[in-house]
Amino acid sequence: MRRAEVLVTGRVQGVGYRYSAIIQAGQLGLVGWVRNTRDSHVEMVVEGPPGGMEAFIEWCRRGPSAARVDDVRVAWGEPTGEFTGFDVRY
Repeated sequence: MRRAEVLVTGRVQGVGYRYSAIIQAGQLGLVGWVRNTRDSHVEMVVEGPPGGMEAFIEWCRRGPSAARVDDVRVAWGEPTGEFTGFDVRY
C-alpha cells in the first residue's frame, strides 16, 4: 500500500474534477478524500496499491476533458489505513 497527498492546480474547479477523481479512484481500488481549496485548487489524500496509485497520479495530470491542469504536486508517505472509501470534504 502507498499514500499520496496530491495538490492539483489549474482550471480544475467547476469542471467536474472532484467527481471524476472519485470515480477514477474507485475504479482503481483507492480510498481517501478530495476537496476544493479556497485558492481554486484541488487537494486529495489517497491510499492504495502501488500500481493503482501511479495510474491515479497519471490521471490527475490529465483530469476530465473540461479541466486544464497546470501542475500536480505529490508528496508520498506511509499509509495510515484510516479510510474505508473515497469522500468529498468541504
